Amino acid sequence: MPSLISLDDLDRLVAERDDLYVRWSRGPDPDLRSVSSVDDLTGVRLPGLSASALGVEDWWGERPARLWIARRLYDYCHLPRLKDPLTKPWVLCGREVGRGPDNEPLVADVEPLAWIGDDVITEAVDLVEQQPGRWGTLHRYGMRRR
Repeated sequence: MPSLISLDDLDRLVAERDDLYVRWSRGPDPDLRSVSSVDDLTGVRLPGLSASALGVEDWWGERPARLWIARRLYDYCHLPRLKDPLTKPWVLCGREVGRGPDNEPLVADVEPLAWIGDDVITEAVDLVEQQPGRWGTLHRYGMRRR
């Protein structure tokens, strides 16, 4: 599978199609054996692979698609550090078959398209962190119950 080496590469790919997703995992080989994710909290097997949609939503307006894509990558870039060091992002296309417990798309009929290289993630993080608003990843570890 080819690797994307810049955020511009990914931006061009997303501009060509509206059925693209990014998945953070050990890769297509292990994922396509069952084409199912598991909810970490309950252990429930889900009817597709959990992923993040890369297609730009209409409400994003005239803002740069590149920033949209950067944010989609930024939201989960903590996973290799906190969950599994072998986790890497990759682009896939497929058919959305439902929503997971975090309202993420669940995708079936998956076709792997490309790995997302480390330099792409670095560019995405840099771009997001240059924005004037306060953004953070979806890091949930360490939260306490009240």
